[in-house]
Amino acid sequence: MRPVVRAAGRRGAGAPPSEASERVIRAAGRRGAGTVALVGAGPGDPGLMTVRGLELLRRAHVVVYDRLVDPRLLDAAPRARRIFAGKASDHHTLPQERINALLIMHARRGRRVVRLKGGDPFVFGRGGEEADALARAGIPFEVVPGVSSAVAVPAYAGIPLTHRGVASSFAVVTGHEEACKRESSVDWSRLARAVDTLVVLMGVKSLPRIVRELIEHGRPAATPVALVRWGTTNVQETITGTLGDIAALAARARLEPPVVIVIGEVVALRDRLQWFDDNRVPMEVAQ
Repeated sequence: MRPVVRAAGRRGAGAPPSEASERVIRAAGRRGAGTVALVGAGPGDPGLMTVRGLELLRRAHVVVYDRLVDPRLLDAAPRARRIFAGKASDHHTLPQERINALLIMHARRGRRVVRLKGGDPFVFGRGGEEADALARAGIPFEVVPGVSSAVAVPAYAGIPLTHRGVASSFAVVTGHEEACKRESSVDWSRLARAVDTLVVLMGVKSLPRIVRELIEHGRPAATPVALVRWGTTNVQETITGTLGDIAALAARARLEPPVVIVIGEVVALRDRLQWFDDNRVPMEVAQ
């Protein structure tokens, strides 16, 4: 797995800030406040963190980070105050409203705050809610996109989401919805036939229901499926099957989150394109 320092070294410490950060800094100066950066930490491998994200971490006074953030990324901010705000499907360390309030409080005290979120902050990361809270409070903020697990994890499993002659479309959906909802906001009846490749995040506990919905609405039971756990890390594991048997395979393996589910004919390409599972380390590190 790539060491953080190698990825960080691609941009010098004295490099000029980006145009976006210049605007945030100017806004903070006018308002006498600190700033907040909503930073995507990537899918797991710390080497997939963006250069901009590492730059902001080095300058941070406060880092509010999530459960799936690799702890080595925090080493880039050795002097920052660290606040854990991790969430699991059945347990939230801090409610979302409290996280929003923390970001606003520290920014109003003149601090540079990094909200470090797994994957991309605007892809099922509630980054939009946090940005909205900051905007309403008049706090200058910026968003640093991250490499989403929706695309990176399948890639590390040797599964392209699109492939000429096989798949020309894909959709990313959540498999985890609030228990209080009477009906799912995901239209499985349309997704079953309208999209070539389906990527389901946070869906392993709902896998039997998802499989049932897709088959009932016309997706063939023989459709290939892959379940990738802890994708892009050195403990990545992949289970493959079909819509007809994948729920049983997952139950037999006692698969627990985090898992990315990939559904579609592209999964069959893994037999030829698998590159990471066997070696466990990226090629450039091995050299």
